[in-house]
Amino acid sequence: MLVTLVAPYVDTCAADLSLTLGGALRPALHVLQVDLPGAVQVRLRLLGASHQVVLRAPGATLTETVACLPGHRPDLPDRVHDESTGYRFTATVLRTGDEGLRERVAALRADLADDPYALVGVFPGDADAVTALAVRPDLSGGALGWRTWHAYPQTRELVLTETVVTPQ
Repeated sequence: MLVTLVAPYVDTCAADLSLTLGGALRPALHVLQVDLPGAVQVRLRLLGASHQVVLRAPGATLTETVACLPGHRPDLPDRVHDESTGYRFTATVLRTGDEGLRERVAALRADLADDPYALVGVFPGDADAVTALAVRPDLSGGALGWRTWHAYPQTRELVLTETVVTPQ
């Protein structure tokens, strides 16, 4: 689902992002609820300051926020692996030229615009200022996951995250 957001773009750059697990729901600009087999529910939440994913499944409840959070020191780890909860997270920052970012964002928008498991938010003022989230419902071994993309046209950065949760 492709949505144009009615809110200012408040992210500044990849270095300002933090990862938090748990915590309160943040005000969302748009929410897509994805219901999967086995009583699994994933809510993809676009924030003015990036994203939040809420997972509810038998054996797993999780809230993941990747955003510029007031009062939090920026800290976006390259990877997190918590065997006790079955949570795995990776983040990669790509630095591109203007055309490289524009091409990647255009391809992302085209790939995800009609995907029922995806939410792409376009911020006003720059068609390349997007935050996108996509649930991956077909992982093996009872795992489920999602990927996100955060584009920063002002710094020509694209932040890619991937999360896999294997309920214990």
